[in-house]
Amino acid sequence: MMVTDRPLKAITTLTPSMLKRLATLILLITALALQSCVSAGAGLKSYADTYTGYQFLYPNGWTQVKVAGAADVVFHDIVNETENVSVVISTVPEDQTLEGLGTPTEVGYKLSKSINFLTGDDRKVDLLSAQAITKDDKTYYILEYLADLPSGLRHNFASVIVRQGELFTFNASTSDDRWEKVKDLMKQSVASFSVY
Repeated sequence: MMVTDRPLKAITTLTPSMLKRLATLILLITALALQSCVSAGAGLKSYADTYTGYQFLYPNGWTQVKVAGAADVVFHDIVNETENVSVVISTVPEDQTLEGLGTPTEVGYKLSKSINFLTGDDRKVDLLSAQAITKDDKTYYILEYLADLPSGLRHNFASVIVRQGELFTFNASTSDDRWEKVKDLMKQSVASFSVY
């Protein structure tokens, strides 16, 4: 092996052909990186209420609608208008915690009974699953219901949290015949709900 005292010459000029290849490579890498960022929430758009302090993702092609009643915000599908997501905010005592209201199953059961009370009829609402999750040091209950309504079976998927004297309920709802097609989007939407 021969050692020399001469420094290696650096490439100091790039030809136009080399610049084009470099630019193409950078664009390709950037496009791939951006696509991988989008794929996790593909098919979803974001909504944030900075005044009240919550945010969530909802399916593309949906629009915000004004409805009478307790909902703070409602989005529904333009084609299947009964497919929707909504946020309902209820008052609870200032020192109340979500865990203080009960276990996920107990809270899920209470919410199903309050639906019947508010609508004035005895709908059959089955709580299919209930679990607690922690996100950003906050506890959320994730609830899944199957409601037997006069219009047919409906799937409801909800996220519930208590913050500063308010109970936030984010609900995603669709008909039974659409459930298999949209359940992944609905579950992603519910999982995205957070308060701040």
